[in-house]
Amino acid sequence: MKIAFIIGTRPEIIKMAPLIDVVNKQGIEYILIHTGQHYDQEMSEQFFKDLELPQPDYNIGVGSTTHGKQTAVMLEGIEKILLSEKPDIVLVEGDTNAVLAGAIASSKLHLSLGHVESGLRSYDKTMPEEINRVVADVCSSLFFVPTEESALNLIFEGLDPHNIYITGNTVVDAVIRNLKIAEKTSKLASKLDLEENFITLTMHRAENVDDPQRLKNICGALLELEENPIIFPVHPRTIRTLKEFGLHQALEEAEHIHLIKPVGYLDFLILLSNSRLVLTDSGGIQEESITLNIPCITLRYNTERPETVKTGGNILVGAEKELIINNVRNIMGDESLYQKMSKAPNPYGDGKTSQKIINIILKAYDKGKLILKPPEDIGGHEGRYIQKVEYDMDVSQYERNNENSRIIAIFENGEARFPHPHLKLQNNTILIDKFRSN
Repeated sequence: MKIAFIIGTRPEIIKMAPLIDVVNKQGIEYILIHTGQHYDQEMSEQFFKDLELPQPDYNIGVGSTTHGKQTAVMLEGIEKILLSEKPDIVLVEGDTNAVLAGAIASSKLHLSLGHVESGLRSYDKTMPEEINRVVADVCSSLFFVPTEESALNLIFEGLDPHNIYITGNTVVDAVIRNLKIAEKTSKLASKLDLEENFITLTMHRAENVDDPQRLKNICGALLELEENPIIFPVHPRTIRTLKEFGLHQALEEAEHIHLIKPVGYLDFLILLSNSRLVLTDSGGIQEESITLNIPCITLRYNTERPETVKTGGNILVGAEKELIINNVRNIMGDESLYQKMSKAPNPYGDGKTSQKIINIILKAYDKGKLILKPPEDIGGHEGRYIQKVEYDMDVSQYERNNENSRIIAIFENGEARFPHPHLKLQNNTILIDKFRSN
């Protein structure tokens, strides 16, 4: 079996690293295709070395340009490589333009596509990432979703639950893996002389940094939060907008706010793991903070990681000044609340997600399920129905007894549940798809 990994940005490389470790350990043939979405060649090579990863077999070197041009160049390059290499399955991770291009190329070539971190939805179509992740899921054959909630998102978009696997998220595997490397190599703690009870802030999303009123609200909150040091690694683009809107000088002069240059991923893991609290608009940092037991306040009005909010480790505050101030002070000043948030259950698993994903792929390969072909036993969709189950049986028994039916979802006390094969159906309502047989 041959696997093609497609990666293009730091988050993808980080979250794919544990999967690459597993295939290396098990001696599975693979190729690594790097689209080069964010990097020049030298920076890219160093990042792979830092994470103790092999260098990519291919680097398309697309660089930073418009979404359309970037996707087109990647699509053309990926298609050529896949035609030459003929992998049994292509793996993409997340919601970048590299994912979009990889998904479309694989689909057009009738290659099986596995989407790692599938099923995330913010329900905000102004986000390019939302479009990318939805299109990738439409093109996918195997869906590796982090939680039941993300599985249900796919089910209600009409995707087959038999191809959806709740595996957890490789971000947990990655944090565990890479924190060990960071603790050996990072010198950030000694460079910054990190104080106790500091807050780490990250902010990069256009809806925050490009909106004068939102940015002013957030900065106003930061300036009032004088009780704790705030460490803010600032991207050059954010610096530009802070200066443009006349906000930079006040932050720079505030004694409790420490503006520093952006730090590398391993240094950032050290910064995050030593934080008392994190303020962020990043999706990935919401995942990393709950993995590291760091309470998180998210500077957004919605999130594609709602599980972090539901389990109690994350609070959405948008760009509301008073909400930001009040939540920071409540968390930092109330030890019982702090402990409750820091001990919130991690919805993304136990660090064994990568092995689960590879095991699923191997099993599908052995059963010939990675070969895409039209279904021979299904004549078409007959309809979708709701049924109350009165008798004692589970999902797999029901589907064996009703060959042309597939359970889409189970409603248990009115709440939608994913149709796990051994989930009991008695006294529950089910949503089923029925098919005509040939």
